[in-house]
Amino acid sequence: MYAIIGAGPMGLCTARHLKKQGIDFVGFELHSDVGGLWDIDNPHSTMYHSAHLISSKGTTEFSEFPMRANVAPYPHHSEMRRYFRDYAGHFRLYEHYQFDTRVVKLERLAQGWRLTSERDGEQREWHFEGVLIANGTLHTPNLAQLPGDFQGELLHSSAYKRADIFADKRVLVLGCGNSACDIAVDAVHRAASVDLSVRRGYYFLPKFILGKPTDTFGGAIRLPRRLKQTIDGLLVRALVGKPSQYGLPDPDYRLYESHPVMNSLVLHHIGHGDIRPRGDIHAVSGHCVTFANGEQAEYDLILMATGYRLDYPFIARSELNWPEDAGAPQLYLNVFHPEHDDLFMLGMVEASGLGWQGRDEQAELVSLYIRQLQAGSPAAQALRQTIRAQAGQRLDGGYQYLQLERMAYYVHKDSYRRRIAEHSAALRRELAGDVTPATQGA
Repeated sequence: MYAIIGAGPMGLCTARHLKKQGIDFVGFELHSDVGGLWDIDNPHSTMYHSAHLISSKGTTEFSEFPMRANVAPYPHHSEMRRYFRDYAGHFRLYEHYQFDTRVVKLERLAQGWRLTSERDGEQREWHFEGVLIANGTLHTPNLAQLPGDFQGELLHSSAYKRADIFADKRVLVLGCGNSACDIAVDAVHRAASVDLSVRRGYYFLPKFILGKPTDTFGGAIRLPRRLKQTIDGLLVRALVGKPSQYGLPDPDYRLYESHPVMNSLVLHHIGHGDIRPRGDIHAVSGHCVTFANGEQAEYDLILMATGYRLDYPFIARSELNWPEDAGAPQLYLNVFHPEHDDLFMLGMVEASGLGWQGRDEQAELVSLYIRQLQAGSPAAQALRQTIRAQAGQRLDGGYQYLQLERMAYYVHKDSYRRRIAEHSAALRRELAGDVTPATQGA
């Protein structure tokens, strides 16, 4: 019996694949329903009311469960909640989950794991052969330390829900990632003023090119990495110009070496004077903020869109092969522990264009591996040797990713999916000779 922690997209596709392989499991979910952060009614969700997918539905959806034809190319979060509930219902996953249940602690035993759960104030102990952690990466806010004492309202984007909070206020948004830009655009329509504090350069991409989602272009012809960066960079320059033309810093790195911002509306509003670009913060005193260039401004509200940090409070960091100086656990394919076959990290991976299908393939590989380990297959043993030898090596496709904590688990999509497919094919070949029927679950 295995445990799955989480009923968001990653937890659900993990449950789907364990069920297909006939592997018994119990799922644990803090909320009363599936969907993870995509359910805005989940008290642990970091979703805000204006949020949509930043990748298009066709590059994001599970291939065996496409989104409905009438769903917009970039669906609203409420549409995504419906999608995950439909997915869980279609594959009969609800019956496997313990809802409204927190995982308090995971402890390694001589064999397997002791899991302590809590529901309605009552704790229960479970014993599992193995554990699959799939509770996501966007839970614990990365709180910036302001250089001084701010006397106004201070908020992290994780707590932001509606633009009403900006009404008639002088607002400063820290950061320039996708959430920061979305929220700054929200604030334009309610705030007295909106400023955007940006420390480094970003690439900005429109969501549509020639009427089609941007992420559906390219890929038909595989180009050398440097040539692709050059051609795509020139295309972006032609479409939106240089960030410095809008008063923002230009990137000092090549395209795809950090996650791009899928938002050209923020540039639109900067160009219209609705949003004012600012540099890094030098000092804060009362309501006054001094920027690195010496400029000063007064604010009523500072919203920190400064991202999230990996946090798994129910398990010791040492169990995850996570050195203190590393931004993320050192695991093969961001999944497999180098020493243990009973602990798997699902969904701790980011890549431009990976979508949920890429994560689904990750879950399929893990389920195949577990089943073949149980059968003692040579293919599983061969993968075990690879895991031990290559844990912590990142499939970056030759890209020089920025040395940021949020990029510590970033991979190159094509390289990652190709390696996953190779391992799954090897395990599947042996499985084809296994006459034990697998439960399909559909």
